[in-house]
Amino acid sequence: MKTGEVKIINQGLEDEMEVWGYQPCLWKMILVGIGAVCTGGLLLLLLYWLPEWGVKGTCTHTSVRDAHTLLLRSTDEFKQWFRAKVHVMLAPGRKPFDSLDLKPKAQLGNGEHGIGAADEEVHGKFAHRQPDEIHYFTHHSTKYYWNDVIQNFEFYKGLEDVKVSCASIHSDHSSGLSKTLQEYRALFFGENEIAVRVPSIFILLIKEVLNPFYIFQLFSVILWSAEDYYYYATAIVLMSVISIATSLYTIKKQYVMLHDMVAAHSVLRVSVCRGNKDIEQAMSTELVPGDVILIPANGMIMPCDAVLTHGTCIVNESMLTGESVPVTKTSLPSSGEEAASSYDMEEHKRHTLFCGTQVIQTRFYAGELVKAVVVRTGFSTEKGQLVRSILYPKPTDFKLYHDAYLFLLCLVGVAGIGFIYTIILSIMNKVPAKTIIIESLDIVTITVPPALPAAMTAGIVYAQRRLKRVGIFCISPQRINMCGQLNLVCFDKTGTLTEDGLDLWGIQRAEDGRFSTPESEVAEESLVNSTFVACMATCHSLTKIEGELSGDPLDLKMFNATGWILEEPTEEETALHNPIMPTVVRPPKHTVPEANQNNPLTQKMELSELSSCEIGIVRQFPFSSALQRMSVVVRRLGEKHMDAYLKGAPEVVASLCKQHTVPQSFTETLETYTRQGFRVIALAHRQLESKLSWHKVQSLSRDLIETNMDFLGLIIMQNKIKEETAGVLQELRQANIRTLMVTGDNMLTAISVARDCGMVRSHEKVIIADAVPPKDLHPASITWRYTENPAQTIKDSQTVEIHLEEEEEEEKVCDRQVALQEQSYHFAVSGRSFAVITEHFPQLIQKLVLRATVCARMAPDQKTQLVEVLQSIDYTVGMCGDGANDCGALKRAHSGISLSELEASVASPFTSSTPNISCVPNLIREGRAALITSFCVFKFMALYSIIQYLSVTLLYSILSNLGDFQFLFIDIAIILIIAFTMSLNPAWKELVWRRPPSSLISGPLLCSVLTQIITCLVFQVLAFLLVRQQSWYETWTPQSDACNVSSSGLSLNVTSPHDHKNIKNYENTTLFYVSSFQYLAVAIVFSKGKPFRQPSYKNWPFMLSCLCLYTFLLFIMLYPVSAIDSFLEIVCVPHDWRVTLVIIVIVNAAVSFMLEILIVDIVLWRLVFRANQGVNRPSESPSADAPQVANDRWGPSFLSWLFCRNNKPPTVRYMHLALELQDDADWPPKPSAVTFASDPQSHISNPL
Repeated sequence: MKTGEVKIINQGLEDEMEVWGYQPCLWKMILVGIGAVCTGGLLLLLLYWLPEWGVKGTCTHTSVRDAHTLLLRSTDEFKQWFRAKVHVMLAPGRKPFDSLDLKPKAQLGNGEHGIGAADEEVHGKFAHRQPDEIHYFTHHSTKYYWNDVIQNFEFYKGLEDVKVSCASIHSDHSSGLSKTLQEYRALFFGENEIAVRVPSIFILLIKEVLNPFYIFQLFSVILWSAEDYYYYATAIVLMSVISIATSLYTIKKQYVMLHDMVAAHSVLRVSVCRGNKDIEQAMSTELVPGDVILIPANGMIMPCDAVLTHGTCIVNESMLTGESVPVTKTSLPSSGEEAASSYDMEEHKRHTLFCGTQVIQTRFYAGELVKAVVVRTGFSTEKGQLVRSILYPKPTDFKLYHDAYLFLLCLVGVAGIGFIYTIILSIMNKVPAKTIIIESLDIVTITVPPALPAAMTAGIVYAQRRLKRVGIFCISPQRINMCGQLNLVCFDKTGTLTEDGLDLWGIQRAEDGRFSTPESEVAEESLVNSTFVACMATCHSLTKIEGELSGDPLDLKMFNATGWILEEPTEEETALHNPIMPTVVRPPKHTVPEANQNNPLTQKMELSELSSCEIGIVRQFPFSSALQRMSVVVRRLGEKHMDAYLKGAPEVVASLCKQHTVPQSFTETLETYTRQGFRVIALAHRQLESKLSWHKVQSLSRDLIETNMDFLGLIIMQNKIKEETAGVLQELRQANIRTLMVTGDNMLTAISVARDCGMVRSHEKVIIADAVPPKDLHPASITWRYTENPAQTIKDSQTVEIHLEEEEEEEKVCDRQVALQEQSYHFAVSGRSFAVITEHFPQLIQKLVLRATVCARMAPDQKTQLVEVLQSIDYTVGMCGDGANDCGALKRAHSGISLSELEASVASPFTSSTPNISCVPNLIREGRAALITSFCVFKFMALYSIIQYLSVTLLYSILSNLGDFQFLFIDIAIILIIAFTMSLNPAWKELVWRRPPSSLISGPLLCSVLTQIITCLVFQVLAFLLVRQQSWYETWTPQSDACNVSSSGLSLNVTSPHDHKNIKNYENTTLFYVSSFQYLAVAIVFSKGKPFRQPSYKNWPFMLSCLCLYTFLLFIMLYPVSAIDSFLEIVCVPHDWRVTLVIIVIVNAAVSFMLEILIVDIVLWRLVFRANQGVNRPSESPSADAPQVANDRWGPSFLSWLFCRNNKPPTVRYMHLALELQDDADWPPKPSAVTFASDPQSHISNPL
């Protein structure tokens, strides 16, 4: 295949793929047909399972442009292959946003593209030009069209594809599309629906049956039927039918639920503006990007993604982001710098209405309707992407599954050895060819257990159910196992670590460039007319929903502190006025200075005074995480001019104010509050020019408003830590899981909260990395500032005292800890500094995040970048946030947990309805339990196949085998019940300091499996040889009477004809008893409890199953029952030999337990595992978040460890980096040291 003939689509995106072109080849198809006939259809199955083979086997390579079939391969680590058929569509243009001569002339035909094919009017309205042939294909509900310009396939998201500016949306796209242009774009974008097709039972059945393991089961059933194993074959068929029926029911139910969730509001009637200014009613499925829709005053469920161009909307976005607080959406800027920028859905999300969200209320001009321009439709919308992520989940990058397939290949290799052994042995004994073939293939069906995948997923299914019971919902169950490997968790602060609600501690106004004395009360008569209170009363995004104030908790606290009243206009009031009726705020009457009630003049003055305090909110610029501020334009009743009020992060607000209005003690005062953990908001005011009209203000950009302001002062809010936070973080620290705070709040506030909640302990230093970009001739630099410990100044020190007591106890554990504590430090970095370091100090960024604990003033995209950097040094990262500004980071993390009341969110694979971080340890515990369960079940199923393989191989040596009902009893009564009940162990109640391995190819696990295999082999061979040495032993026949030589005197001889399959014999009976007990022994040995799961004795279904099976086996062995022996094809053996067998199985079980406990649990886990991880328990180490090395690759060096200490350097990058920094005398940088970017080695200059 020529490298020049491969194309890359979705370049740089998460779903990037390579594309090759093919066209059908007749001679190849004939050869495949012949091969399919000769192999009985097996070749077709192989080509179905391997699409790359199917395409290459039936097609020849050609250019992508001329291809009839495409072969796609993802460029990620999974390298998945897909096959797609190329279709041809006829259209009057090459692209959906081409301008056309829309004069209707010629009728247009449509190729295989089915949209609008039945509507002749559509084809009769297009331009007279010759229609173009457009090649396209569909993959994962997305259509890709061929572009001759770039010579590649591309997909059209929507209006963003044309890089349209905000101003252009107003000028060129706000009038609406003509009907003809709308129909033309519909050819490309299709119907605006998120179509979740529920497959028929027949389709699902075919897909399920064609699963390789079901095909393997079918092959096994045919083979067993050929051997007259009808009972066992029938049982397997029944089990498969039940399994398939259960799977079909589950899959069908999931499809129906998803279909109902999507279809509930997907089709509705909307009002659409046409190019001729007409408004028509249309179905939402007809919408295309560029259409202009009207948002009704009483709201609607959005059927598409649309950008607001006129009016204001209050929207509930909980369905997508999990954010339960209604969000205010304002119209897109039409002028200024922001209007000149290209529209970006993420950047302008405060102006975008997303599909599936609910518009609660609208605000609009009289005579001007609330309009929105459709940006995306169908699966391109945010809701569509959520549905696609559920329909087509990305494979989980987890070593367990890769190793499982490697282990299966090993079993296949073992089966191959048995296959060859059986053939050779049978030929030597002159066995008929048919029997040789059947018995040789039979050894393969024994070695590779068909039920393995179902048994391994049982633990995940049970864990998902347990998580659901504690309010944690999952849309990607395979990620549950990944949660068991988390070693770092990032937390958002506000609403996650701390309470959503804030308490107003007080205010500190600024007058004449100086701070006044802090004040605790705002609602006082003396402050009614102050600009400070006016700013508090107006600068918010609150609205009334069903008569109740609703909005951001901070806004609610701030507004309620003023005691003012908010009134919103009704639809009737709006319609009576020419300008927009503003939201009005006014103080309560009791705050207005009292007047003489008997004097009419003073009564008029009172009304005038009250009216002068009434303020209307004319324009609102919503809060932006990137800008860290919001502002409003207001007009006080009776005033000719308007005012602008601003609130936001103190540093940002101060930078937008006149410098002489900002107090000189601003920085010191701000640090005083933030060091104590207060959240500080700054306010500012500006009087606007009187010539500004209402309509002019609506078109101004916020950059023109938010400048040259007067600094008003500070609002000091108490952001209390949630009760659960400190305990959860302490639990994670003891479990050796690093924690990190990622917040948009002030740096010093974040550090204070980190200390309060125990993320940073009292004896540990915090180093702020303050980076500045290059300016003039000065290079970029980093100043390293050491913060002071403010613990003694915090008023609410209860939590801190608890931690101090715990730390004092920890400090008594080991004297060497005192010296090591001096090396305990944490980095704190702001979003601005993070951006500078990432760009100008790439060699330092990994060193920084290795010990970074506080990341403040982080924008949403910077949170995502931080997660990526942490993953780049081999951390398994979890992220916990509210889902609003953390969507990117929640998706990027290995396990993202959104705190939301919804069961599914576009933000993350996990959603917790519990509004605190207690869900994190719950999820990690269940992840560890599910992971260990997968290991236990896999080891058990592997040993089951090996034990049965050993039994059959030994019996083959005497031309015997296990009986039909013996197979039936072992595989159903023992294996099936044990495999599914041993997965029921709940998670252990505590998080321990070590993590389970992520790989099956690891020392402890391999050693565990191999020692058990050797043990089972030794005792089976021992029993096999011993029985042949007994004095009563002879080649068994129906007339054999070995029981008479026993002390019991029992005789179970029968007069049945001679067993032509040689099932009934002493070796068979002996191995059946021994192997049956071996299955139970290894099940109990492998069913690990602590430290990751509850002990097995608390798993009563498993213990009851084991007890019943042990009792039954002992009973039939010591007290034989004729009917049972006949059913299981067991022969009578002397009582002394039965007692000997009991001793053998007891010793076997004891050896299995001793080997597992002594070698695996003590020697390997506690010594080797611990040494390779390079860490001690948290109680023995001053740094609980010390890096931990996985034990996945220590197996090859195990022998060297037996003879000498293993000093091999760690392969995990963050541990390797940590060891390097321990030997670096210049790290961490000294206080006030400065690092310059000019030197490639990042020279650190110490202060004089």
